Amino acid sequence: MKTEDLKAQGLTDEQISFVMAENGKDLKKLQKENENLTSDRDAWKEKAETAEGTLKGFEGIDPTQVQKQIDDYKEKAEAAERDRDQKLYERDFADALKAELDGVKFTSEAAKKAVMADIKEAGLKLKDGKILGLNDLIAQMKEKDASAFVDEEQENAQRNAAHFGPVTAPRGQQTPPGKMTRKEIGEIKDASERQAAIAQNLSLYPGAGKGV
Repeated sequence: MKTEDLKAQGLTDEQISFVMAENGKDLKKLQKENENLTSDRDAWKEKAETAEGTLKGFEGIDPTQVQKQIDDYKEKAEAAERDRDQKLYERDFADALKAELDGVKFTSEAAKKAVMADIKEAGLKLKDGKILGLNDLIAQMKEKDASAFVDEEQENAQRNAAHFGPVTAPRGQQTPPGKMTRKEIGEIKDASERQAAIAQNLSLYPGAGKGV
């Protein structure tokens, strides 16, 4: 609407200014709404084109084949996760076993490796950083193959032998010093003397002193 038209209608300059200002507001509002509509139209157009391209990519593809590929990928992901968990468990088991065996003396490194291999094959379970049943299994191994482990009692006896003189048999026994029987040695109440007697009569204890 032009100013001349408004004057022809008898409006004053003040009234004409007011009308023009209000019309300007409405025009800007309409322009903004038009811009928003244009933007929305372009966005929907882009989405439609993307969807159309995606659908074209599936043309000629068997849905069952697609599902099979999805299942294969899922199975591979699960297998990779299981493999990761197993490796972490084996690492934790090995660390726990090493810590547990630090207090066990072996006659050789080969004996230690053999025992560790037997323990792993036994199928013991790790829980809260501890290997369940390990102490019982080691006790059984010592009974079955004592040569793989250092006999700490014999080791102490040999160490103490240097600090004691010849041990005689209990009073009333006729066995010469240094030639005692296992029964006589077992009757010695003093632990240090008993160990010294064992050290002086190692021939009575087959396998004693190996690995020392």
